[in-house]
Amino acid sequence: MPASPELQQELDRIASIVVDRSLMIHKKLGPGLLESAYLRILAYELRKSGLIVRTEVEVPLVWDGVEMGTAYRADLIVNDILVLELKATEQHSDLFARQLRTYLVALDRRLGLVINFGAKLLKGHVERVANDF
Repeated sequence: MPASPELQQELDRIASIVVDRSLMIHKKLGPGLLESAYLRILAYELRKSGLIVRTEVEVPLVWDGVEMGTAYRADLIVNDILVLELKATEQHSDLFARQLRTYLVALDRRLGLVINFGAKLLKGHVERVANDF
């Protein structure tokens, strides 16, 4: 089922703010910090922008209808609708998007962004990942 126009508009608005703040952070700090540093700084900047941010959110593992406990942690969830997976590595991997898609399915969310702060240039290293249900 496609997102309602209102939800899609809100997702796009929030994603735009996230990308803008991420570019600003990367421009000021560049690559080289630990992922945890970028996570804390981005969460701070997003909150300054008026967004609601949860960090290191537990993602349950469900098998055969039974919750098996926490299997993963999503780096950031913004306004309870956009899931962010942050990386700080020089090498890109398709695994990043697959990991985020797993989180989207488990959390029943529609859209996420993989942001790799380890790249020399952040532009081109922000990937949208959709859960098409």
